[in-house]
Amino acid sequence: MRQPLVAGNWKMNGDRASNEALLNGIKAGIGDVQQTEVAVCVPFVYLADVQRQLEASPIRWGAQDVSAEPRGAFTGDVSVTMLRDFGCHYAIVGHSERRSLHGEDNATVARKFAAAREGGIRPILCIGETLSEREADTTEQVVGEQLDAVMEAVGPAALADGVIAYEPVWAIGTGHTATPEQAQAMHGFIRQRVAARDAATAEGLRILYGGSMKGANAAELMAQPDIDGGLIGGASLDADEFLTICRAAG
Repeated sequence: MRQPLVAGNWKMNGDRASNEALLNGIKAGIGDVQQTEVAVCVPFVYLADVQRQLEASPIRWGAQDVSAEPRGAFTGDVSVTMLRDFGCHYAIVGHSERRSLHGEDNATVARKFAAAREGGIRPILCIGETLSEREADTTEQVVGEQLDAVMEAVGPAALADGVIAYEPVWAIGTGHTATPEQAQAMHGFIRQRVAARDAATAEGLRILYGGSMKGANAAELMAQPDIDGGLIGGASLDADEFLTICRAAG
C-alpha cells in the first residue's frame, strides 16, 4: 500500500514573517491528517527557519533544487551535503521551470537525482510535457524520455528511493488542469514504463500529480488508482487550502 504524499512547492515566494504564519497554520491543522505524509519544499534561504519550526512536528521539509556536484567552484549552487545540514528529507529535481528557464536537460536532471539519492535525500523527480508537445501527440515520447534518462543513469530500482511528480506544464499556473482521466492515463503510463524494467519498484513507486491541484479538485484527482498525492504550487501558500488537499489524499 503506497502512503500518499502531499508536498508543497513554495517556489520563489514568502518572507520570514509570512512563512512562520503559514507553517503555524499548517501545524495547527495537521492533526486531522492521519494517513498522508506532508512536506514543504522551500527556498534555500529559509531552510534553517523551517527546520526550527518543523523539527518537532510530523511535517517534513525539503529544497526546490540540488546541485549534481558534491562541492567546488559552482557559484550559487547548493550541494546535497549542505541540504543535509538542515535536515532536508526531499529535494525537487527537474521541475519544468528549471528545465525551461535554466536549460536543464534530461542528463542534468538524472545527475541531480543521483546526487540527492546518494546523499541520503529523497529526490522528487518532475516530468511532464508542454502544451505544444501534447498538441503534437508526443506526450508519451517526451515523458518516457525524461523518465528513461534517470532509469538508465541510476537503474530502475533506484526510483524506489525517490518520488515522481507528473506535471503537465500546460496546467501549471494557467488555471487549466488535466481532467482526472487525463492525469490517470499519464500516471498509469509512467507506472507501466517503470514496470517494464522493474515491476516491484513500479508497484511501490509514489507518483504525484503536479498540475495546479487545489482543494476543489484534489479528492477527484487523488481517487484515481495511480495518483498517490500531489506536488502543490500556489495552493501550498494558503494553510487552509493546503490542508484541504492533505485531507483529501488520506
